[in-house]
Amino acid sequence: MPSVFPQPVVAQLTRAAIFLVVTINSGKENEAAVRASCGDLAALQRAVGFRDLEGRLSCVMAFGSDAWDRLFGAPKPKDLHSFHEIRGQHHAVSTPGDILFHIRSTRMDLCFELATQIMSRLGSAVSTADEVHGFKYFDDRDLIGFVDGTENPVDQAALDATIIGEEDGVFAGGSYVIVQKYLHDLNGWNALPIEEQERIIGRTKLSDIELDDALKPSSAHNALTTIIEDGEQLEIVRDNMPFGDVGKGEFGTYFIGYARSPGRIEQMLENMFVGRPPGNYDRLLDFSRAVTGTLFFVPSANFLEDVTTGEAQSTADPTSKEPEVEGKFRLRLSPSDGSLGIGSLKKEAGYE
Repeated sequence: MPSVFPQPVVAQLTRAAIFLVVTINSGKENEAAVRASCGDLAALQRAVGFRDLEGRLSCVMAFGSDAWDRLFGAPKPKDLHSFHEIRGQHHAVSTPGDILFHIRSTRMDLCFELATQIMSRLGSAVSTADEVHGFKYFDDRDLIGFVDGTENPVDQAALDATIIGEEDGVFAGGSYVIVQKYLHDLNGWNALPIEEQERIIGRTKLSDIELDDALKPSSAHNALTTIIEDGEQLEIVRDNMPFGDVGKGEFGTYFIGYARSPGRIEQMLENMFVGRPPGNYDRLLDFSRAVTGTLFFVPSANFLEDVTTGEAQSTADPTSKEPEVEGKFRLRLSPSDGSLGIGSLKKEAGYE
């Protein structure tokens, strides 16, 4: 079997990013245009990134549940579904989104150029649902003044946390990603004493040291987002970025979390918005409001390359009498072991 290369979900953190969420317009011609763009992505990234090889340009392309049904049909990643809104003390909204492009680089101009080329290639096939330009703020802090992403796993631990393995062998090499755009009430937040801010976050503000358990409230942000199962911490990889529009008085954090199962991120959000136990919610949400929420599946880089070949056919059940669905892409599966049985891919499309 050929090697499976994940998309760069654990690419090295950068100082600039564009989060672009689009919806697919109605019509089979638009679905065909989106499918054709899948295999173009790696070439576009290489062309733009070649202008500055030290710019570490990368892009992840991910699909929402409804978009997967329209574009690819069956089989479908087993945990892919629409984002479930959460109503507790605060509201985690569910918002539209068919495709996510997570573009990262050390330079915003590279991000901007790649986003421009992607949207030019897609043309009228899609409409923009949300676009956020993120930036690193001083020493990796968010706009509320705390360092963000301190506890991210690295190296092999990051791969283990994000990349699907034998639990869904057909889609091995894939990942799930949840995005939320949060807007901050900075005036209210900055009016709090530093000690109270630290108790809400669970870390010291200046030195970024985790508070002692004896001092940390059970409602602290980092306490509620720690998930332990069978004695093991279930980790995710975050690449959150600050963003803002000073003229509009808009200041926020774009949350993006990758995991091999969406359930661990969903549990974190349930703890934050409802509480653990219910009512013991994340007090950061008193000052930070979620205005978007979408779940996507990140297929392997091999999958994206194979979409454009036009050669993929379903062999998962060769005895099936069900008719082919017109206009649907069909993934070619290996009947022997359920792993991806698709074309080769140059390694530069994988991790940095």
